Amino acid sequence: MLARRTRGPELILPPAILWLSTSLVLAAWLIVVYVRKRRGERGLEEIARQIRRLTQDAGPSGRVPVEGKSEALGELGGAVNQLLENVERRGMRIRDREELFQRLVEAVNEAVLICRERILFVNPRFLSLLGATREHVVGKPLSSFVAPEYAELVEQNLRHRLAGEPAPERYEVELIGAQGQVTRVEMTSALIDNLGEPVLLLTATEMLPEEPHASPRPRALATLDAMGQGVLTLDIDGRIDYANQAATQLLGQRFEQLAGKTFPEVATLVEEADRRPLGDPVRKAIATGNRISVGKRAVLVPAGGAPERSVEISVSPLRPDGADVIGAVVVLHDTSELRGLTRQMSYQASHDALTGLVNRREFERRLQEAVDSARSGDLSHVLAYLDLDRFKVVNDTCGHSAGDNMLREIAAIIKDAVRDSDTVGRIGGDEFALLLAGCPLDKARQIADDVMRAVNEYRFVRKDKIFNVGVSVGLVEIGRDAATIEDILGAADSACYVAKKQGGVRVHVYSATEEANARNSGEIHWLQELQSALRNGSFELYYQPIQRAKAGGLRGPALEVLLRLRAESGRPSAQPAEFLRAAERYRLMPHIDRWVVRAVLSALGRGGLKLPAGRSVAINIAGQTLGDAEFLEFVVDCFDHTGAAPGDICFEITESSVVANLEPARRFIEVLHGMGCEFALDDFGGGLSSFSNLKTLPIDYLKIDGSFMRNLAVDAVNQAMVTAMVDLARTLHFRVVAEQVEDQSSLDAVRRMGIDFVQGFIVGRPQPLSVVPVPL
Repeated sequence: MLARRTRGPELILPPAILWLSTSLVLAAWLIVVYVRKRRGERGLEEIARQIRRLTQDAGPSGRVPVEGKSEALGELGGAVNQLLENVERRGMRIRDREELFQRLVEAVNEAVLICRERILFVNPRFLSLLGATREHVVGKPLSSFVAPEYAELVEQNLRHRLAGEPAPERYEVELIGAQGQVTRVEMTSALIDNLGEPVLLLTATEMLPEEPHASPRPRALATLDAMGQGVLTLDIDGRIDYANQAATQLLGQRFEQLAGKTFPEVATLVEEADRRPLGDPVRKAIATGNRISVGKRAVLVPAGGAPERSVEISVSPLRPDGADVIGAVVVLHDTSELRGLTRQMSYQASHDALTGLVNRREFERRLQEAVDSARSGDLSHVLAYLDLDRFKVVNDTCGHSAGDNMLREIAAIIKDAVRDSDTVGRIGGDEFALLLAGCPLDKARQIADDVMRAVNEYRFVRKDKIFNVGVSVGLVEIGRDAATIEDILGAADSACYVAKKQGGVRVHVYSATEEANARNSGEIHWLQELQSALRNGSFELYYQPIQRAKAGGLRGPALEVLLRLRAESGRPSAQPAEFLRAAERYRLMPHIDRWVVRAVLSALGRGGLKLPAGRSVAINIAGQTLGDAEFLEFVVDCFDHTGAAPGDICFEITESSVVANLEPARRFIEVLHGMGCEFALDDFGGGLSSFSNLKTLPIDYLKIDGSFMRNLAVDAVNQAMVTAMVDLARTLHFRVVAEQVEDQSSLDAVRRMGIDFVQGFIVGRPQPLSVVPVPL
């Protein structure tokens, strides 16, 4: 192995020397890197010092030096210099715009300011309005320079506008100057952006006071144009020289078309009723120098083709400072809407709502006019009284809605069968009347035959049923010796009654002989008896007790008041069935019911009639009375004058009366029920009407018709009917009264069915009210 190393000698370094040399090389490289790093840091520090100096220097031309720098530092310095140039150019533009804005707002004559919560800028014009310096104004709230009553308005407007919420852009305020001077201005605001921040730019325009001697005409004309009435001014020749907007609308022409024309050339005035011309009020006012008012029934007919209008017109002569007349002023007040409403109300007051025919009140008014003309000897007339035959069959079979439809159709048939000059009225439920003015009796008989024939040929169809209803007609002539309208109506009714007695569907003419026959038959006799009883107080009050069906403290009626007609000495008192038909026939029931109500309430008020606690007395009210518009007020007055307690009264109203007079009945019931009275629906079930009306009325009791009480213990049909009515009453929260309960078996059945109160001979017979026992 030693032989192989013979190629020559080799230099071999010891390990210590090798490690030392490597360390020296690494240290030299680190020194180079460190030196380069320090030089870079010094270059960055130099650039940072240059930027700080530039930001502190107000001059526009500062730059960072880049000569002698390394490539990287040179690029960094160049980028900074470019940024500085951009900022410098933008700043110059901003300063230019600010300078331009300031020059503009200082040059304009408007007061200008910029605000947020406080004033940021004002121009000299605003300062002059306040008489203050810029230092005194800028930085303070705008509200501190307005009158106190406007401060809240200004603050709210600023707040809403800056928040982008709805607020007026224009409003008026009063500025308060440094010396207390007040200047009224109109403020106008606009929302603008100020370097990303919303501010308000406001202008304040001074509102100059009116010159004391300035002409008032522009303001006066503006006022006239704002008026709702039409106004025309005319010269001494009656020619139009001014028309406000309302006048041009009424006349249907522009002012240019109206100017220079006289009033008759642009419109005609006529009387509403007969179209009679009313002349030229302008010419009359100018000629007489007096104010002219045209009647309230004038109609304006424009020549330009505009719609006719109901108007009230006033024409006043023009006299400046009391001098001679130089023209006239016309004021046109359009009353079309008001007059239309008046006509509608008048129509509703004089016409039947169901058929559109005149109602009883209007018919009687026209009848009185006819009687007056007949007494003067000028004309004779004929009154026809019509009563439908078999109308109740339709009501009972198909309900009252069907009956109403049939009445409307029959009213139209009657209207078509008479002359245009004749008056057709509905004066009762199924009763009509004709006033044939200036008509001889023979001609009236022919017209009545035509009406009767037309109604008799009419067929009313309801679902699968066909009904034929006829009419009976009574005629009475109205001549020079005519009686009162009450007597004439009574005579025509009597003639109609005779026609019905003779089989119906016929015409009968009233005569004095038949009046004697009517006296013999008792009709006229009862009329006289009733009239005498009302004058002399010959009625008597009876009562029939009403008992609780079961023991308990249930509130309810204790008795029902009944009426008797006191007869001559030695004769028994007349029963209602004997005289109430005549009372209804001659429409005396409202008078009789007034007598009964006054007598009962007076007895309660003075203590002559005493009731157990929680019980009441029942009083019957007729259907005719419900239709009397003044009866409700009479009852309320009776309570006031007698001192009787409303809670002691229960009014009984038949089912058919309520349906026939639904709206008057509703008002009567609601008013008195609100006062504390109770109400019972009498004869319930006898009319077979719809129950729908009951749900809307404040009824307290159902009084089941007495026909259902006959043989109640053994009659299965009556039992089913009564059970159904009791169930209905419970659903409607009504208490139930059974009337005409005559025997013990019926009383037992009533109690089993849960009926609350019982009335009939089994409980007690009618007795004079003067002997009513207490307690019942």
